This record gives sequence, C-alpha cells and structure tokens, in this order.
Amino acid sequence: MSWSLKTLGIMHSCYQEKFAVPRQPGLAPSAYATLELLPPYNLPECVAGLDDFSHLWVSFIFHQNIDQGWKPKVRPPRLGGNKKVGVFASRSTFRPNGLGLSVVKLESIDLTEGVKLHLSGTDLIDGTPIVDIKPYIPWVDGQPEAFAAWAHDPPELLTVKIHDLAEQQLAAHPKGSQLKQLIIEVLAQNPRPAYQKIDPKRIYGVKLAGLDVRFSYQSDASLEVITVY
Repeated sequence: MSWSLKTLGIMHSCYQEKFAVPRQPGLAPSAYATLELLPPYNLPECVAGLDDFSHLWVSFIFHQNIDQGWKPKVRPPRLGGNKKVGVFASRSTFRPNGLGLSVVKLESIDLTEGVKLHLSGTDLIDGTPIVDIKPYIPWVDGQPEAFAAWAHDPPELLTVKIHDLAEQQLAAHPKGSQLKQLIIEVLAQNPRPAYQKIDPKRIYGVKLAGLDVRFSYQSDASLEVITVY
C-alpha cells in the first residue's frame, strides 16, 4: 500500500546547507525561518486560530537526502558515531519515508500577501517542503515522566570565540548583533562530525543567513569564528 503527500508550503530558512544545522529543534533559539504556504492552502481561513498557540508541530520532507535511501541501523551522533541502533530508535534523516517532525516557535502570522508563518528555533534547511502543520499542546505533547536512555540531556555546548576581524565584519552588518547571536548558538552545538579529531589548522566553513562563516577548533576544544562575509 502506498500514499502520496502534497506540499503545503516551503520553508525559507537561515540554514542554507545541512552542515551546522542543530541536530534538534530549539537548540538555537535565534534561528529564524518563514513558512510560506502554497495555493490552495495559503488562505487566511487555513490558519484561523493558529495564533492562539505559541508553538507548532511541523511535518516535512528530508528533501536533500531522500533519494539516498535508508538502512535498518544507523550511527547516532550522540553515541559518538561508533555505535549502531535501529533506524526507528534514532532521529536519523535517512528514513524509509523521508519524513521529519519538528517543534518550532510561532512568532507571527503575515496575511498581507498569502499566508506566511514567521518562526524561530527552527532546524530546517532553506527550501524544505512542509507537508503538515499542527498546534503544539503542552499538556498532552509535553511528557515530564518520559525518559531517553542515551539522549537524556542536551548536548554540551562549546565555547565560541569571535576573532577581532569577524567582530569588525559583524559590526559593519546592519543586523550584526542578531547574526552574532545566531552564529554563536549554532556553532556552540559543535557541528564537527563526531568521528573527526580536532585539528586547529583546519578551517571549516558554513553558509548561514546569507553569510559565509569561517571557523576553526582550538586545542582547548573551543571554537573560534575567524571571518564572516
């Protein structure tokens, strides 16, 4: 038996590529996105009452890797990339149906031209197809007695330092302070693959919010942003 899904909207996100996207939603509160609903779903009637909720469930397609297929067992980053678990015991992006689910914060609804939902705390790449939207209901969706054996705490954050040159480049940007906070929140999640060793000579780069951010890992396990342009 097979089913088909319709794209309800497209996510316009500050994340321009998969690298450095936090592994869970909400870990970078300053991460912003706009969900643009597509016809015939871009009617004010479709979102009537949605602004009564602070957070939303967003169902989406892992569109950048769905063609790569899936495997029964995967290596979660939280286990150092060395131990395998079943795909259904993970949040791997390589899934049988390529479906993802995220909780996002609803900042505002724009009805001036179609329907656009302004969101924060997102973890979706720019261009992600959205297939469903539902309100997050705290008393039923939040389960304080729930546990997760090997993912019970948020990941440890790295110290992020900003080089003088990067500070100057951000200061010259009209949204410099906002972007600086976003960069710190994203990079503090440690985007380096778990299996890679720290090499202070290696320069990493990520495209974020229209910027090319270059950074390196230091011998003390901190991270330094070198340039932002």
